[in-house]
Amino acid sequence: MFLLSQTLSLFGSSLVQYAIMWYITLNTKSGVMMTVSIICGFVPTFFLSPFAGVWADRYNRKILIMLSDAFIAVVTLVLAILFLLGYDSMGLLFVMSAFRAIGSGIQTPAIGAFIPQITPEDQLTKVNGINGSIQAMVMLISPMLSGALLTMASIEAIFFIDVLTAGIAVLVLLIFLKVPAHGKAQDAQGISYFKDLREGVLYIRDHAYVRKFFVFCAFFFFLAAPVAFLTPLQVTRSFGGAVWRLTAIEITFSLGMMLGGVIMASWGGFPNKIYTMTLSSFVIGICTLALGIVPIFWLYLLIMGIVGIVMPFFNTPSTVLLQEKVEEDFLGRVFGVLGMISSSMMPLGMLIFGPMADAVQIEWLLIGTGFLLFVQSFFLIGNKDLVEAGKPKDRINES
Repeated sequence: MFLLSQTLSLFGSSLVQYAIMWYITLNTKSGVMMTVSIICGFVPTFFLSPFAGVWADRYNRKILIMLSDAFIAVVTLVLAILFLLGYDSMGLLFVMSAFRAIGSGIQTPAIGAFIPQITPEDQLTKVNGINGSIQAMVMLISPMLSGALLTMASIEAIFFIDVLTAGIAVLVLLIFLKVPAHGKAQDAQGISYFKDLREGVLYIRDHAYVRKFFVFCAFFFFLAAPVAFLTPLQVTRSFGGAVWRLTAIEITFSLGMMLGGVIMASWGGFPNKIYTMTLSSFVIGICTLALGIVPIFWLYLLIMGIVGIVMPFFNTPSTVLLQEKVEEDFLGRVFGVLGMISSSMMPLGMLIFGPMADAVQIEWLLIGTGFLLFVQSFFLIGNKDLVEAGKPKDRINES
């Protein structure tokens, strides 16, 4: 029931995400405008994630997920109405993206902490792998449908679809999913957000594998900004601005992620999770560099597909690593800090790479960041604390 509700919610949100991204890309062809849009979609999450992590540890996580979905639905409904009234400015899209990011900032750490609450520990890799495949399937369908709707109907139609799917997702959780709140949420809660937040930061500081993994993630997210956000703009400039090309790169990437999620659900990765994550990091670095070199669009799509395949090789074991190793009472705060890192480093990267994309060919940005991503991968495999944490529990006990 939980995965069903999140699939519905993700489907509507993905339609809106692609519609806004392509609307800006096709109407402005500007790296600066793309940067402003991305910053608006990330900065609220950065400021809210630490507190959202505290809430995920203190309060009923299912209710937090429902409230955040409902908030995003209301914001999207307001956006649709304003567009229908003729207020279809870029500035309005930026403002509404910021409000939608507030809901996502609350939802993300709650989901990360909720899954291990309802999943046996020995099934976490399989469940996260299946969840990744479901999300990839949604990401496969949504760009096709979003692209079709943009050519046949107005952008407002996509906004209303998101409102509908979010409403259904909330009802599914409310009516069908009966899960008691975790232990801490059942206790009386005092107002001590900053104390709880400080405890979460100290927890990360005192656990070397978490601290070093977060340092790696900070640099990884920063360097991944061009391949994550500038490839649609690159395709528009280098291969043509047809909507089908933008749709094709998203479909290929999503097909790869769906296949990668199936592989992770069945294979589970290497016994040491860090080895699987390192393999993914190496391939992403090489492929990012290659995206800046290949002159043929179909070869470009093939490389995007490979990136999609190896993404779950990083996402799934890294998520399971935290879910297995971090105490339940700190899960929300740890995922909150991770959300803060991802929501700050990518916009920071775009603050640099976005304006550069209007002065330097995006291909050169991909070549440079791809090389640095490849080199950074050696940090994972060469760090003793991370390699030790990545071992299976029985191997850790033997050590």
